[in-house]
Amino acid sequence: MKIGLRILLGYFLIVALAALLLGRVFLQEVKPGVRQAMEDTLVDTANLLAEQAKDDLIAGRIDDGRFAAHVRALTDRDLGAEIWGFTKRKVSTRIYVTDARGIVVFDSSGQDVGKDYSRWNDVHLTLRGRYGARSSRSDPDDETSSVMHVAAPITVREDGTSRIVGVLTVAKPNQTIAPFIARSQGVILRWGSVLLGAALVIGLLAAWWLSRQLGALRRYADAVSAGERATPPDSAGEFGDLGRALETMRAKLEGKQYVEQYVHALTHELKSPLAAIRGSAELLQTADSDMAPMPAADRARFVATIRAQSERMAEMIDKLLALAAVEHRQRIEQPQQVDMRVIADEAAERIAPKYAQASLRLNIVEAADARGLRVSGDPFLLRQSLLNLLDNAADFAPAGSEIELHLRREADSLVVEVLDRGPGVPDYALERTFERFYSLPRPDGRSRSSGLGLCFVAEAVELHGGRVVLVNRDGGGAAASLVLPVE
Repeated sequence: MKIGLRILLGYFLIVALAALLLGRVFLQEVKPGVRQAMEDTLVDTANLLAEQAKDDLIAGRIDDGRFAAHVRALTDRDLGAEIWGFTKRKVSTRIYVTDARGIVVFDSSGQDVGKDYSRWNDVHLTLRGRYGARSSRSDPDDETSSVMHVAAPITVREDGTSRIVGVLTVAKPNQTIAPFIARSQGVILRWGSVLLGAALVIGLLAAWWLSRQLGALRRYADAVSAGERATPPDSAGEFGDLGRALETMRAKLEGKQYVEQYVHALTHELKSPLAAIRGSAELLQTADSDMAPMPAADRARFVATIRAQSERMAEMIDKLLALAAVEHRQRIEQPQQVDMRVIADEAAERIAPKYAQASLRLNIVEAADARGLRVSGDPFLLRQSLLNLLDNAADFAPAGSEIELHLRREADSLVVEVLDRGPGVPDYALERTFERFYSLPRPDGRSRSSGLGLCFVAEAVELHGGRVVLVNRDGGGAAASLVLPVE
């Protein structure tokens, strides 16, 4: 399982558990909270009415006095109240009064006058000086029929003491507050769902972002491990710091390994020219010590060998430094729009002296679909790569032959092709021509090259996002092509 999915699942599990716990707490507290508020209101109402009913109860006219008339008048009153979106038209409160024995002497509903209520908690507890309240179902089988009853004592003062002479109870169906409870629960569930959905979206975005950052770092590490050119991903925060740390580590490790490889390769390649120089120098020294004159032709040949091998070492060092500069780069820092026809003309001008010395002709052919095309890159590296191909073709082309340089378009690429009519490349060498220090013998018996030119070309072209191809031509010769992406 990917780390992004693990983070998402863990995050969503935590959010879901938190939402479940909070939802249960809120939903469980809504109903008791509303009922507690209603009970508090009923307590105030019962005590207020108890004071209003005291005089009629003491006078014995509680059922037909002014208090009873005022209470019964409530049933005909149109309240017309709008309470937070709910309309209230009639009074839903029942009021009954019991005497000191618990017998109902007044009932606003008129249904239980004369009944003994002394066994109900509201009356029973109040008559004994305690807080009396109860919640009972009017229909034992209907949970929604519960009614809250809150009682208040009716007291008189005699000789400095208070005596309970009756109880007034205010009863209100719990169903009257059900719409408020349902709406509150609905609001909680709705907003809880919104918050849970928002948390899920945030979790998805966070998991996607983390997975994207980690995936970019992983791909960068894989590319570095495979030896590919790669730049650290553009990450933020700690991921950016990690990417820069990996890039620094890669640069240091590659630099150390690179130096070791180059020192080993350079010492290996310098052995041959150094041996030739040492041998020629020893022969010249031996001839001088024996006081025997060395023929001028032999002396000239040994001196030429020393000069040629010295030049070969100098050329090898120069090319090795150029190759190292290309291989060490990860990208073109400041790419330019380059016209390859201009590069081809500049390369032809620079290679002209060598071609004239070898009696070679260079013919540049630009296809109509290649005119005006531009590639993004470094003009120096592209020019040097083309010069290396032209120079390599000159080493193998027969004297007096023609070397062709073609520019043409191929899909979304510009192809720069150098063709010669030399002996071509042996099949066993086709896969190795771009290896460092790999070189083939020249047709005229000249010494091999440094074996770094084509390797430089391959590295430079890869740096431009292209590729180099070397194949044999029909009828003899070789064709080396630079395939570069066009703008």
